[in-house]
Formats: sequence, structure tokens, C-alpha cells
Amino acid sequence: MDYKTYFRNYPDKDGRFGEYGGILVPDELIPVFHEIAKAYNSICRSAQFISELRRIRKEFQGRPTPVYHCERLSRKVDGAQIYLKREDLNHTGAHKLNHCMGEGLLAKFMGKKRLIAETGAGQHGVALATAAAYFGLECEIHMGEVDIIKQAPNVTRMKILGAKVVPVSHGLKTLKEAVDSAFESYLKSYKESIYCIGSALGPHPFPVMVRDFQMCVGIEARQQFLEMTGIMPDMVCACVGGGSNAAGMFSAFLDDPVELCGVEPLGTGSALGEHAASMTFGTKGILHGFESMLLQNADGSPAPVYSIASGLDYPGVGPEHAFWNQQGRVNYAAITDEEAVDAFFKLSRYEGIIPALESSHAIAYAMKRAKEMETGAILVNCSGRGDKDVDYVVEHYGYGEKYK
Repeated sequence: MDYKTYFRNYPDKDGRFGEYGGILVPDELIPVFHEIAKAYNSICRSAQFISELRRIRKEFQGRPTPVYHCERLSRKVDGAQIYLKREDLNHTGAHKLNHCMGEGLLAKFMGKKRLIAETGAGQHGVALATAAAYFGLECEIHMGEVDIIKQAPNVTRMKILGAKVVPVSHGLKTLKEAVDSAFESYLKSYKESIYCIGSALGPHPFPVMVRDFQMCVGIEARQQFLEMTGIMPDMVCACVGGGSNAAGMFSAFLDDPVELCGVEPLGTGSALGEHAASMTFGTKGILHGFESMLLQNADGSPAPVYSIASGLDYPGVGPEHAFWNQQGRVNYAAITDEEAVDAFFKLSRYEGIIPALESSHAIAYAMKRAKEMETGAILVNCSGRGDKDVDYVVEHYGYGEKYK
């Protein structure tokens, strides 16, 4: 495939990346998503919109975030050199604000009054609550009761920022159920609201819109790495749940001779219910208005999923990731809870950086591959900081005495 013209051709007019994607929603909502797509396609080419978003990124978000060489961790691994794109230093502590500010600006353009979304780890919820406060909009965040307990600091932050947090108590009470609940709320209020999905998934135009708003991560990282080293990295990796941070990171390197790898959560095992590795174990199916690779039961219903990282425990993946995998451009691997926790403590101890458990999956994979490669360089998207996870990690793993 010619990746020089990739963004001109994908998604197509129907919002599809090959056989994945689309707008698979109730008939009454199809015009709503067409309206969002039309508005986005209008403003994404507007000099005024682009200028305002760039100003927000610089003056409010603190972009660009830096690329950092993990010198001590690289010595510990004794292999390829490991670099981090420091999205944990983005305002609110993760990459999520990149698309939330864009979606908030779009909502203002469309005359909407309320932002509705789901959240798992709470980073998207905090980012959207921040965007709502910035733009003077109402904010409604749906969150599974399991995640509300697990991610209590982020729940507090959302409420301080003025968001209404809606607990979701059905099913597994995690991210998939939160998406269900947010969609139901949106169905009742779409005339005055916009649904700001938290990843590069859902009905068109959200997969492409979120990817585009996240492309600043990859564009910055590519330029910064070249300036630091004079060469391209051998590999770029990022964690993948729905896939927003990875989509933004990978998009800048598609036409480069660089290995791209998305890292999924293997949890505690390979059986259904023990992991959330949709690309590794999934099959093609439909969920939440789009077609992609999903973890499914025998009857085609979404399978139960699990990950230590609340932001990764979703039974599907964004359609563009499924397409990239099908085309052979991006590889996908899986990391266990134990490997992620090991990376969490090692990055903390050797570099003074406490990563999110989501990001720890990508860091763990980079450590594993660095040792195998022996030489070269790996660029990892450190998609968020671990403040939200420290209480949970200490409760279940202590202070990392065995992770030396």
C-alpha cells in the first residue's frame, strides 16, 4: 500500500477502513452522525479552527510534550535504547486531552450544550471534564462501578471540574457497560449533546476524528527523535485498548521504514474473561456502531474482558487498527498484568517516572524487545502518568520489593 496517499483514501466516504468501521447505528441516529461528520470535515480544514486548536495545545495543554531517553532503564535491560514520548506530561496527565479539546471545540462550533462520554481509567473523563470547563459546556461521564472504586482519584477530579459522574451498575460494571450507558443517554439528548467517545472507535467519524486530533503525538515524536538522534527509531510501540494513543503515534510513521507494534493486555491468561487482547484473540464483529475485531462469545455477544489497566479492558479495538493489522503494517502483541506491573516499578525506580498501568504494557513490551534486539532504539508512547494507579498497585503489589 502507498502510505504517502493513505490519509487521502482512508477512511472512505462510508467511514470504512477496508472492511472495518462504518456507521452501524439505529436509523434515527444516522443523520446525527452524518451531521457530526459534515461539521468535522468542514472545520478540520478551517484555518481559524486549526489556529485556535494550536493555541490551546500550546498555551493550555503545554504541548509539545518531550521525548526522553531512558538511559538507566536501557542499561538495566542491556539491549536496545528505550525512549519515551512523554504524554504523561500533557495537561491532565495523559494523551486524552488532545482529542477532548478538539471535540469540545467542535461541540461549540455545532452549537451543542453538553458533552457525553464514557471512561474506564478515568483519564478520558477527566480530560473531557476539563474541556467542558474550558469551553463552558455541561459534562456527563458514565463510568462502571468497578472502575469508580479502582480509579477514585480521577472520579474526584471529574467532580471538582463540574462533571456529572453516572455510575454504571449492570454487567461487569466496567468500560464496555459504561459505553452502553453513555450511548443510551446520547440517544435521549442528541439534539443538544455530542457524544465524545474516548478512543479511536465507534461510528464514523469518531475513529478518524480521534486519530486526527491525536496525530500531534506522532508528528511531534518523529521530529523530536530525529533532532535528538539524527536517525529514525527501529521500532515504535504504544498500548492498545480502543487504540487512540497508538493511532496518533503510529500515523506519523506509516510511510517510514519503522516497525510499529500495538501492545494489548493479556491479563492473567488466554481464556475468555482473563484478558482484553482483541487483536490477538478476536474475530470480526459489530459493537457500539462499528465493525472491527472483537472478543466474542459463541453466540456473537461481547465476551467478558479483564485487564489490570481499566483503560484497556474493552472487548474491541478501533477499526483502523484492525485494518493496519490486516495490511501487515502494524504488528500486535500482548503483555500480562505481571509484566506490566514489573515495568511500572522499573520505570519508577530507574527513571523517576511513574507510568499509568496502560502505558506500562507498552513499556514492558519495549523492555522485552530491547533485550532481544540487543542494539537499536525503541520509541514508546508513555500515554499517561500513574498517579491514578498508585493506591491500587500498592494495595495489591506492595511497594515493588520483588521488582528489582
